[in-house]
Amino acid sequence: MPRPAKPIPHDDEYCFDEDVPTASLPVRPHEQLLIDVIPELHAVRVLCTTAGRAQFAETYARTRPEAHVACCFFDLYQKNQSAFQVFDHGPVENLRLLCKPDLPEGESDLVAFSFRKGGDAELTRDLLQQGFQRLVDGGRMIASTDNDEDQWLHEQMRDLFPKVTRRPYKKIGTLYLTTKTGPLKKVKRHDFEYAFRDQGRLIRVLSRPGVFSHRRIDLGARTLINAMEIRPRMKVLDMGCGAGPVALAVAFRAENVTVMALDSNPRAVQCTEHNAEINAAANITSILDCEGSSASTGDFDLVLANPPYFSGYAIAELFLDTAFRALKPGGLVQVVTKTPNWFLERMPLWFIHINETEAKDYRVISGRKPRP
Repeated sequence: MPRPAKPIPHDDEYCFDEDVPTASLPVRPHEQLLIDVIPELHAVRVLCTTAGRAQFAETYARTRPEAHVACCFFDLYQKNQSAFQVFDHGPVENLRLLCKPDLPEGESDLVAFSFRKGGDAELTRDLLQQGFQRLVDGGRMIASTDNDEDQWLHEQMRDLFPKVTRRPYKKIGTLYLTTKTGPLKKVKRHDFEYAFRDQGRLIRVLSRPGVFSHRRIDLGARTLINAMEIRPRMKVLDMGCGAGPVALAVAFRAENVTVMALDSNPRAVQCTEHNAEINAAANITSILDCEGSSASTGDFDLVLANPPYFSGYAIAELFLDTAFRALKPGGLVQVVTKTPNWFLERMPLWFIHINETEAKDYRVISGRKPRP
């Protein structure tokens, strides 16, 4: 049976022609606001995030060779694509691209953020607080948003700093500049713990801002848990594990089950590792992976997936391709979705015995890897 070529995921925020190479992606307007203010900045220790492909970080590092710049990502795919773009322009010895659950420890003279209108509010608050804590007294924070009428981000920054300068740019965005003058009055905790039951067992889940379905179990994940059938000694792959509720439920369903949980978000992997520990589920392995390469073993009995709805199904297609490579012949894949038609059309390219099961607002689509 023929297999489709391995797809390349697309950033959900980008809408460029697929024929344009990744390295040629233009700078987001609100990241350009950060770049434009570089002549006013003279910091040596710089910590930042990006709205695109680390263009502010690269520009600062190349124009300030005496500086040490760290650009932080919370998605491995975005980090890898940024590395392709940055280093395609030549080496940058004073720039680090990091994909970790939190901003790196250590003192910074400048923290620069670029936020998207309508983004994750709790993650924004968390990062602003972390950025404040990393700043030395007298250090500066700059932040941009693609909302030229923004008031919300302004309020969040004023909760941390006594004075914030606001520079709006019509139809582009807003830039904020401020300086740290003293310690934080109160450190807020943004993590959240919830619990759910599966077949009588209480399972605890710690989640963090930026992780899918923060603060509650996703109804799609709950549907997938209800639909799965786990047998002793099964080897199971949970793709896009989030904080790990599906992996945890699998781990306790039968004896001698092993679970591999993959996610491109380092906070999700961190949460899944933590939750496996607090629930005493030693049979779960969590891996940071944006391509599914960790699971290309061909020896899994079951693959479970709750693909995101953004990216024009590119990530869903990557999940299906990964499932094909991961499964042993005769192995089963189960995908939960609200849009079954795409899966019913695409899954026969990889799998046989396609089946659709209705569950309230969701559908569980399953298929088996053909035997030779």
